[in-house]
Amino acid sequence: MATALTPTSYAILGLLALKPWSTYELAQQMERALGQFWPRAESRLYEEPKKLVAHGLARPSSEMVGQRPRTIYTITAKGRRALESWVPLPGEGAVLECEELIKVFFAEHATKADLLATVARIRERSERQLGTQARFPRAYLDGQGPFPERLAWVILVTKFLVEFHLMVERWADWATDVVERWPDDLAAAPPDWETLEEHAAITRARAPGDT
Repeated sequence: MATALTPTSYAILGLLALKPWSTYELAQQMERALGQFWPRAESRLYEEPKKLVAHGLARPSSEMVGQRPRTIYTITAKGRRALESWVPLPGEGAVLECEELIKVFFAEHATKADLLATVARIRERSERQLGTQARFPRAYLDGQGPFPERLAWVILVTKFLVEFHLMVERWADWATDVVERWPDDLAAAPPDWETLEEHAAITRARAPGDT
């Protein structure tokens, strides 16, 4: 019995809808194209094409690269129909997962210097991830992007990612400014009541049934 398909299965299927790929190429494309919003362990990605084959959504073929054989996967007509059925369906919303924020949440168990270092790492990681995207717009602006026919809607995703990382950097700058003004004893740190009032107003305006 074939294992049930997951969003990762359909992500791989979507890549196969662009062109045939080997498992190695699929893993590389997943990291390059979807890694910032759908990160997955490379070992898991190598199993997905086999799952698609088991469902009749892709077919394998062999080719030689020098003296070594490799398997190439191609989407089937059934696979294209499955992708066209899945894409319009509602999906899960955005979920934030950040280990560093857990450390900020329990900052009282470390020092002020530790907290500032944690915030700095959050900013540095966001800067680094944003920097990795620099080649994408430049390639298309120079007429060298790999799939120009898809650019209109791909820009929607990259805009989201750019705005997200800019938000993280703005937050880190604000948090650093706040924490630097705190005493060394975090237990004596004063709450930012103005920011709390601002958050209360924003969330109240969006609360279900609120008038």
